[in-house]
Amino acid sequence: MTTHLTKRLFVLSTILGIFLFLPRITLAAPVQLYANSGAIFAQAANPVKYSTSITEINLTPQQRQQLQAVRQRRNREINAVLNSSQRAQLAQKLRSGNNIYQALETLKLQSNQQDLVNAIVQFTNLKMKEISGI
Repeated sequence: MTTHLTKRLFVLSTILGIFLFLPRITLAAPVQLYANSGAIFAQAANPVKYSTSITEINLTPQQRQQLQAVRQRRNREINAVLNSSQRAQLAQKLRSGNNIYQALETLKLQSNQQDLVNAIVQFTNLKMKEISGI
């Protein structure tokens, strides 16, 4: 009986020690991807140069998954800005082998649409750089 109590106290004290001496594990929080979104949209008036995609060399599976989620969100946001004929043109350009940036440059966007797309692309590029550690 005494050995069971001793074992339990040892395990309990070990767990307590781990929580007290390694607070980063217990206080871990998810990364905030949208922390500076207000500042990014304020800079959207500047023309955005569409960058090539970030190389995924030496990325962890989690980083690759995060990049995929960022790209999917970018595509949804851009589709929300475009009208139906522009969406069809974009889809046709993508099917013909153009990447998203090349396809966007060929669309005839109104100035407000261009500003929104530039802001979306700029914000996405910053998030992708943050994730990939560039």
